[in-house]
Amino acid sequence: MTDPVIELRGVTRRYDEGPPALHDVSLTVQPGESVAVLGPSGSGKSTLLNLLAGLDRPDAGTVAVAGTRLEKLGEAASARFRRAHVGLIFQFFNLLDDLTVLDNVLLPAQLAGAPARVSREHATRLLDSLGITRHAHAYPGRLSGGERQRVAVARALINRPALLLADEPTGALDTASGEDVRHLLDELHHSGQTIVLVTHDLRLAEACASRTIRLRDGRVEVAG
Repeated sequence: MTDPVIELRGVTRRYDEGPPALHDVSLTVQPGESVAVLGPSGSGKSTLLNLLAGLDRPDAGTVAVAGTRLEKLGEAASARFRRAHVGLIFQFFNLLDDLTVLDNVLLPAQLAGAPARVSREHATRLLDSLGITRHAHAYPGRLSGGERQRVAVARALINRPALLLADEPTGALDTASGEDVRHLLDELHHSGQTIVLVTHDLRLAEACASRTIRLRDGRVEVAG
């Protein structure tokens, strides 16, 4: 049987003396699943995403991604793991305005020490598949919101991650651009990419997710 991409067991995370941001959360995600995490503000969605990315550590429990126990890694090892195994898509793109589209996409591969020629060929294929080849040498500031999010997706995929994490990927987009990103994430899901997306966009969850998880007050309320 194939090992899960994500395996959380009894995860709790506190930030102060109040209620925990996450409390005793267990979750398993198999390869090729697309899971939408829903819930009101303050429910623990962002904390969950940060734990899966190795950007935060639990106070109790275990977090395994692609067979690696993230809570056991130091900061430098977490960064190396993230570059190699996790792709991140953010609400506000986080592109570097002084780099071209192509150079933005290539940056994670360069940081990971991947061969330049192979990375450039892969980046070119990604831009082509995402319909933004014509913008390869443009700067992000000249692109629409939807186009910038496509660049961000290409950047997230450049190192062929085991896991793609998306944090409100349609939150900063107009209706048409949001629809484009919904189609794109649905295509990635059907191509076999494992995805966890945090969203308030029910249409996005319905279009792209094979399963939904609802968080409330740091606990899993409904898993489907």
